[in-house]
Amino acid sequence: MHPWRRRAREDAALLLIMASTLAVAVPSFDPPATSARPVVDVVHGIKLTDRYRWLEDGKSAEVQAWTKRQHEVTLAWLDANAPPVAGLHDELTAYFDRDITQPPFFKKGREFFYRTRKGEEQAKVYTRLDGRELLLFDPIALDPSGKTSVGAFVLNRDASRAAVATYSRGSEITDYRIIDTRTGAQIGPLLPGIEAFHWARDERYAFVTPRTKESIERQEPHRCYRHRLGDDAAKDELLIAMTDAKDWCSVYEPEEAEVTVFETGDFYSNTIRIRPLGSSAEPTTIYTSKEFRAGADFRKDRIYFVTNDHAPNFKLMAASYDAPEFERWQVLWPEQDTVLDGVDVTTEWLLVRDKKDVLTRVWVHELSGKRVRELALPELGNVSASAYDIDKNVVYATLSTFTAPGRLYQIDGKSLAWSLLWEDKPPLDTSQIESKLVFYPSKDGTRVPMFLSYRKGMKLDGSNPVFLHGYGGFNVGIGPEYVRSWATFINRGGVLADAGIRGGDEYGERWHDAAKFGNKQASFDDFIAAAEWLVREKYTTRERLMVGGGSNGGLLIGAMLTQRPDLFTAALCQVPLLDMVRFHKFLIARFWIAEYGDPDKAQDFAYLLRYSPYHNIRDGVSFPPTLVTAGEYDSRVDPLHAKKFVAAVQNHVGQLDPFLLYMDFDSGHGYGKAKEQVIRDREYELRFIFSRLGIR
Repeated sequence: MHPWRRRAREDAALLLIMASTLAVAVPSFDPPATSARPVVDVVHGIKLTDRYRWLEDGKSAEVQAWTKRQHEVTLAWLDANAPPVAGLHDELTAYFDRDITQPPFFKKGREFFYRTRKGEEQAKVYTRLDGRELLLFDPIALDPSGKTSVGAFVLNRDASRAAVATYSRGSEITDYRIIDTRTGAQIGPLLPGIEAFHWARDERYAFVTPRTKESIERQEPHRCYRHRLGDDAAKDELLIAMTDAKDWCSVYEPEEAEVTVFETGDFYSNTIRIRPLGSSAEPTTIYTSKEFRAGADFRKDRIYFVTNDHAPNFKLMAASYDAPEFERWQVLWPEQDTVLDGVDVTTEWLLVRDKKDVLTRVWVHELSGKRVRELALPELGNVSASAYDIDKNVVYATLSTFTAPGRLYQIDGKSLAWSLLWEDKPPLDTSQIESKLVFYPSKDGTRVPMFLSYRKGMKLDGSNPVFLHGYGGFNVGIGPEYVRSWATFINRGGVLADAGIRGGDEYGERWHDAAKFGNKQASFDDFIAAAEWLVREKYTTRERLMVGGGSNGGLLIGAMLTQRPDLFTAALCQVPLLDMVRFHKFLIARFWIAEYGDPDKAQDFAYLLRYSPYHNIRDGVSFPPTLVTAGEYDSRVDPLHAKKFVAAVQNHVGQLDPFLLYMDFDSGHGYGKAKEQVIRDREYELRFIFSRLGIR
């Protein structure tokens, strides 16, 4: 340890002892040495010194060695100071390593499903054929290490063939194989490095969007091609070429409609063009906006659109193929004071789903748009997903609750009767867990929702260990959701709080916009207010309150650490985004300019710098014990964010408490992990949480 760091720690430790004694003692931590190699930039007239930019080079042997050493020291500290919890490993193993059959999906009377057997590292794809189960695709046969996962499973029109995506180490960079769905046999060569695959109506062809590790690292713009199956990719016909990596493209031919669809856009706006199937004419633009977006459902005789065009809570519109342009669309569901959450169209009805105070309702409408009635749910819960099966004229709807995984129901497209098709019965005991929705005021008086899950009989005496989770971005909101492995925490007396802070979709686009761009601080203020409310209402105290979040939620936790480190006793910061001055230069992050802003623009740079966690580490302030996680193969958020932030915090003047880097060297943004790795990572996270909150 450098002498100045030792002196600073000793002085700060003495002051801390004189001031107070924490409920849970924090063992010392001596991190590996990290050299500062300052790089000075002048950005929009402001001088910035980046001491740890050298850690951005993940391919460097020196950076790899540094990362490995950090992880080793983290494991040693966790093993010494966050010891195994009685029964926890067995509970996690029983939950994750068991026979699990995922909800089935259907086409042309065929049933398909993913299943993982106990002892198997990854899910396999099955079908039912002639009254028997048939294994169609086994990723473990491709990769016995268990590090390759199945992604998308794209069936053709008659369900006789499927394009199966696989990705390795959670990288989300996918390869596709075409298989026969009666035998599982592969048809034709591998299609490597394909991000999106859509069958053409002439199934000798497919519409593809290539995406490789190299193209992501170079931030190459998207391109969409027409590919003849079996041919070399060099012969593909280019259909769309974007010019900026922040934009996307898609080409597809809907199964019911006689059109080819061309879509382009950024994260929150889009353009839709169509032309007659088989035509080579210039497509007709039916919708375009740089501010709003429209999602289209192309049916046989009509196009349905859900759009936020001058409707922050969204509206449902429709158009004929004879008059498909936006100015001729008909409103079927005008914007309401609730948020339009989804629509399914059967032969008889429109089933419209809306959200009121983050809880869903289903409404029955005639095809003309006239409301008939509310459709009662078969049980208390939220409809979290739905899909229409044209062959059977049924809607498949998933109902979610806190204490049970989503159940899959079938809704008859004519009678609207519900019938249960599938449910999972995991071994974790949730019989003593209950949940409730509360509301609290934020800094500016805004009413913010928050879900709390806890053991029955919880007392409001300030003694409860609380884990406060947040996200607050990209239109991703909270709702009733199964507690999963959090049951191990709640059953030991913990309270799980999930705050619906601004930036999500809880109250439509206004709620999202309220924390976009220069308004991002609203997310942080809402989260701070949630923590203060939990203490004020005597759910907990500062010493028994921990915060956590991942990805954009990791940015949230980084902001909490730099803005209000006094508010909580520990933090879990997962796969975070933390350097907001340079975030757009890496991997797919240019997509997120539509959410955060563009650091290359002076106005955006100014507000990004104000809250960028990496640039707001203050000397003399000790951050509470924090576990920062990252994935070496992350193709979304580059692990450089976690590495640089950890190095900067560990080496700033005044840091007393452990600031730990936990690396996953075999996967990425949390997707596609081998089961063994899932159990190991989750157990370490929970051990850290339990140890900091005094749970035994």
